[in-house]
Amino acid sequence: MTAITIDFNSVVKLTDDQFYQLCQDNPDIKFERNQWGKLVIMPPTGGETGKRNASVIADFVIWNRQTKLGEVFDSSTCFKLPNGPDRSPDVSWIQLERWNALTDAQREKFPPIAPDFVLELMSPSDSLSETQAKMREYMGAEVRLGWLIDRKSRRVEIYRLGQQVEILDAPATLSGEDVLPGFVLDMQFVW
Repeated sequence: MTAITIDFNSVVKLTDDQFYQLCQDNPDIKFERNQWGKLVIMPPTGGETGKRNASVIADFVIWNRQTKLGEVFDSSTCFKLPNGPDRSPDVSWIQLERWNALTDAQREKFPPIAPDFVLELMSPSDSLSETQAKMREYMGAEVRLGWLIDRKSRRVEIYRLGQQVEILDAPATLSGEDVLPGFVLDMQFVW
């Protein structure tokens, strides 16, 4: 099952509050909204992708509990990015100072902030070109570091703010660089 994109813009342009309410009224459907305001209905992942994503997020949570540098979010968290889209990365992380600068109300709904780090773990039904477009949206929102992991091809695209995309073939590890100091993802649990 692939993502479905619906363009209601000629009929109605949903406000942020209306989009939030749509998501609340339909909790069994995972919605995102791209930079053009089109609704994207995301299918659930399969077992293998879900298992690997859980393993990856566990590594982030353990690292973050040890460093206490920020907050980790799972794929259920939707962010209202400053450049327009509403997106739910598979894993994301925000520096603690930036997260704490939001009001309680902003943190409760779809936080109006770009994460410092995002990870997209492709499932077999994902389109590479659509996932790359999503990564470009993240970079347009000034996400500092992003990883697009394609298990099928064993390829990783590393997105850094203001830089060209770096492509790695079957890396053994990925470094969090200066965005996630000391974090290293062991790819044996991903492949």
